[in-house]
Amino acid sequence: MDKAHEFLNGFLSYLAVEKGLAKNTLESYGRDLRKFFGFLESVNLMEVQRVGHRHLTAYLAWLRDEGLSTKTAARSLSALKTFYRFLLSEGLAFQDPTANLDSPKAWARLPSVLSFEEVERLLGAPSLSTPWGLRDRAMLEFLYATGVRVSELVSVAVADLNLEVGYVRLLGKGGKERIVPLGTAATKALKEYLSRVRPLLARGSSSPYLFLGRSRDKLTRQGFWKIIKRYARETGIKRRVTPHSLRHSFATHLLEHGADLRSVQMMLGHADISTTQIYTHVSRARLKAIYDRHHPRA
Repeated sequence: MDKAHEFLNGFLSYLAVEKGLAKNTLESYGRDLRKFFGFLESVNLMEVQRVGHRHLTAYLAWLRDEGLSTKTAARSLSALKTFYRFLLSEGLAFQDPTANLDSPKAWARLPSVLSFEEVERLLGAPSLSTPWGLRDRAMLEFLYATGVRVSELVSVAVADLNLEVGYVRLLGKGGKERIVPLGTAATKALKEYLSRVRPLLARGSSSPYLFLGRSRDKLTRQGFWKIIKRYARETGIKRRVTPHSLRHSFATHLLEHGADLRSVQMMLGHADISTTQIYTHVSRARLKAIYDRHHPRA
């Protein structure tokens, strides 16, 4: 790989002199390209001029397997594109293997999903002896029962509920309305919250919102994020838990128990079913992990 490092030195000099890039940017380019050279050595490809589209695809897949973020992988690809354009302009390469290569920004990231046991622990965390605890239990039950986005949760109004029938009317992205079932546990928690707790929290406020904060008005997204993070910490859940974790868990658990993809798409409010399909990948991954853990000949 001596020739590759020689090309790299010329490339960095070009960026410094001709493009006037900052030192930190040059160091970033150098790190990304040296990592790429290390990958080429691992697959016994010693000449950067012989790199093809398939090698770059394998490299990006390797970055993903290493746990790098899509942002970092996209930056690496950007460095490679600039590097190969330089080689072409200098007559040091005769093809650009980065041409027509999809950006890693388009990669679908598998969301973090809580296990059934973790969900039960989280839902059972709020104390039912205080008004705030009863509110929090109702919010968590509502979130897991409906799979709503946190922006939808804090914006839902009391008038959007029909607890006798057991559904909620939601206004999602683009102003699209959808109806989502609530389920027995969420309906019970909401009835208790509305009858015993919300009047105390409102203290005469005419706010239309279902879940109220200490200001007697709409709970903020940041406020709910802090609430769920605190309960995750108190229950000993080690993984990172966000409001979206329960949305992901809602979708994955439904599919694992036989729900059809189109119904889950409607409940999540996805415009395109391809967005919902990521949860089928999560389900397969979870089932494979269960198989490997429990099958005697796995």
